Amino acid sequence: MTDSKYFTTTKKGEIFELKNELNSDKKEKKKEAVKKVIASMTVGKDVSALFPDVVNCMQTDNLELKKLVYLYLMNYAKSQPDMAIMAVNTFVKDCEDTNPLIRALAVRTMGCIRVDKITEYLCEPLRKCLKDEDPYVRKTAAVCVAKLHDINAQLVEDQGFLDQLRELLSDSNPMVVANAVAALSEISDTSPSPAAQMEMNQQTINKLLAALNECTEWGQIFILDALSNYVPKDDREAQSICERVTPRLAHSNAGVVLSAVKVLMKGMEYVGMESEFVTTLQKKLAPPLVTLLSSEPEVQYVALRNINLIVQKRPDILKHEMKVFFVKYNDPIYVKLEKLDIMIRLATQENIAQVLAELKEYATEVDVDFVRKSVRAIGRCAIKVEQAAERCVSTLLDLIQTKVNYVVQEAIVVIKDIFRKYPNKYESIISTLCENLESLDEPDARASMIWIVGEYAERIDNADELLESFLEGFHDESTQVQLQLLTAIVKLFLKKPTETQELVQQVLSLATQDSDNPDLRDRGYIYWRLLSTDPAAAKEVVLAEKPLISSETDRLEPTLLDELICYIASLASVYHKPPSAFVEGQALVVRKTQLPVRSASGEPGATGATESPVPQQAQPVQQQQSVIPSHDTAMGDLLGDLLSMDLNPPQQQMSMTPAPQQDMGGMDLLGGGLDSLLGGPSPVAGMPASQASMGGGLGDILGLGISSTTYVPPKQVWLPAPKAKGLEVSGTFSIRQNVRYMDLTLKNNAMAPMGDFAIQFNKNSFGLSPASALQVPSPLSPGQTADVTLPLGTNGPVQKMDPLMNLQVAMKNNIDVFYFSCLIPIHLLFTEDGQMDRKVFLATWKDIPDSNEVQKEIANPNQLDPKGISDKLQQSFIFTIAQRNVDGRDMLYQSLKLTNGIWVLAELKIQPRSPTMTLSLKTRALDVIPQVQQAYELIIANM
Repeated sequence: MTDSKYFTTTKKGEIFELKNELNSDKKEKKKEAVKKVIASMTVGKDVSALFPDVVNCMQTDNLELKKLVYLYLMNYAKSQPDMAIMAVNTFVKDCEDTNPLIRALAVRTMGCIRVDKITEYLCEPLRKCLKDEDPYVRKTAAVCVAKLHDINAQLVEDQGFLDQLRELLSDSNPMVVANAVAALSEISDTSPSPAAQMEMNQQTINKLLAALNECTEWGQIFILDALSNYVPKDDREAQSICERVTPRLAHSNAGVVLSAVKVLMKGMEYVGMESEFVTTLQKKLAPPLVTLLSSEPEVQYVALRNINLIVQKRPDILKHEMKVFFVKYNDPIYVKLEKLDIMIRLATQENIAQVLAELKEYATEVDVDFVRKSVRAIGRCAIKVEQAAERCVSTLLDLIQTKVNYVVQEAIVVIKDIFRKYPNKYESIISTLCENLESLDEPDARASMIWIVGEYAERIDNADELLESFLEGFHDESTQVQLQLLTAIVKLFLKKPTETQELVQQVLSLATQDSDNPDLRDRGYIYWRLLSTDPAAAKEVVLAEKPLISSETDRLEPTLLDELICYIASLASVYHKPPSAFVEGQALVVRKTQLPVRSASGEPGATGATESPVPQQAQPVQQQQSVIPSHDTAMGDLLGDLLSMDLNPPQQQMSMTPAPQQDMGGMDLLGGGLDSLLGGPSPVAGMPASQASMGGGLGDILGLGISSTTYVPPKQVWLPAPKAKGLEVSGTFSIRQNVRYMDLTLKNNAMAPMGDFAIQFNKNSFGLSPASALQVPSPLSPGQTADVTLPLGTNGPVQKMDPLMNLQVAMKNNIDVFYFSCLIPIHLLFTEDGQMDRKVFLATWKDIPDSNEVQKEIANPNQLDPKGISDKLQQSFIFTIAQRNVDGRDMLYQSLKLTNGIWVLAELKIQPRSPTMTLSLKTRALDVIPQVQQAYELIIANM
């Protein structure tokens, strides 16, 4: 008889009976009773009253009974923590049992009991199990460390378990290595502590690659995920890793294959783009991806979502595999739609005939949604492959002749887009479209047809009659159709003014007087005033040349795509969203997930508009002070934060944080000789510190504030015109009269005027935000350039960025919302109250650990004297606290303060007539040091 009998009883007084059975002297009766307890617990009955009786059953040699008791303990220990302590001695004893299964079971159960009182007793047994002679016990103990870290992270770090886990990476047993990697990865992902980060170096990587071949499939996935987070030091190492991971592509498990693909996709980014190695690797990637499509539909869908990302990044991988993505009759709809999307991405001039024949076949299917998508796909192919546009239009006309209502309507919607892509090329088919006017009942199709009639009114003899037929039911139409009809009739009037005056008056009256839709009313009034005051201007505006539509509108934004490539084989690659967009409940530690920036030559690691990522293990980390206040949420993605734009932000006050109160002990700065800093005149000529830091009030009115002729970097193109439908944005940052500004140059390279400009910043490392609305002369005519100054505040939302100084910006105009990013020069964030008192400077320098001091040789191209350097740096709010001469070298001691209250102390050693100087920086926030060093170099080089 099976164990199902334990789930069928519904007797009253059952708890009492079970209590007696649990205390029975007969072992078999005890085991039966525990099984009944577990069965009751499984179906939701409360059997916590039996806790002491079940615990008493732990003292047994029977492995089956022990497992059942441990299962009960895991479930009820949290509600009975005091009783759970009773079991500790047995756990400790079992951890030293001769049977490795019992040792592993004991340590696993102790790790699963999430009770603080028990965790302290777990440390010693866990330490022994991590060094156990049996690999099964060691691999179980490795996972237990991750569970214990989740309960009490500090305890794990203090007890040295993380170091023991790292030692297990060198274990002789591959499964122990895999579990150690899994545990360290889990800890790294959930803990912001520097000590908890998984250190990856060449030696560790070689150990992981050696263990890879002998692990179970899940062990391989853990190791491959860890390998994907490693940044190779050079091209050669990247190739070596890729070669050793390539055999995993032949694995039967889809998870292993996709994890291997992720490692190879990232590895290729570190090898030259024209390299023969990359070409060979791309050929090897195609067969395993194709094989994944012969799995069950659910696995196919996950594979297709990942392939969609891979094709966007590297279309050459699957360019010869188009037939694999042809839809099968028995594919579920979600697989069909994904295949359709990939077919369009792979469509080229060489295979377009094949693709069109397939899509035409799909358009006769019975599934309406799939048919619509297929018709739309034909339109996307026409826009993507210009040489095939005529064939696509011919295919669409054939579909229109079928007279199937939803096919006709979808075809008209896509033909409108084709007209926009190829103006004055296919207008001969308009008469065929007009024949189907009566059958259109969907808003998209009606709006598209109205747009076509209005745009080509001069070629349609009865255009006024066609538009008038739509006007009869104007108030019953959707807003989309009403707006399109209004614009089309105004276009018609401007092209045929004598014949359509009555029609335009009728539609303007309906839009302005009889409508309660504000969008429709506003557009109606604008047209009315344009037509009544300046018809010539109206013609220029309404009949302006339209920008051509792009075939890339359905592609993911490049930075998002690079991030998602790093998350292949995870849920993020299925959602096509970064984890921060859907992971909730606990702080998400964002790992380095950006592919390396490439220069124009295609070499990885070159400096571009944003900084190349630094290997994670090489980043300086510290616990003393963080650059950015900690947040419970991860970095929000750009689209999520910026689409909810508040386009008129309130005026913000500049942040003015008082200098911190610090211990004023007069201690020696570097262990002797610098006490002379405490005497003598202040180096800032005639200006006390309190006055030097004055940032408002009477000081500003009388002109006593610090001079703000700070270094201004030359303008750079932040948003090229091709990416913003003709709008080019160049810019830089500056400080004038102690106010920070973003200086922008906007150029309209499009054929139509632009207006309604607005701007918003995403959360950033220093809370930079617009302090007023963007004031752009409107309209910005074609070819016109406008210089705009945007004042900035520093009280906006804060979120640590990567790179640290990255600023993500959304700019809106009447055409669309555009996104770009730029790097904030850190000297923009130096404050005018950054001059530290000399005593405080001494105390602070000594207080900051020596490990936080970073030295660098910087250029002094103009070989300026100390006074010239000091004066120039002070203009950028880097203040000299004291100066002295040691062994013929001048030493400047300086301080600066950032807008978020972080202080940086500096020592500048200047050798007379030398082209270089030594800069030593000390701060509790090491993240800012590279940027401050760069600021020194830029300011001094531009003196």
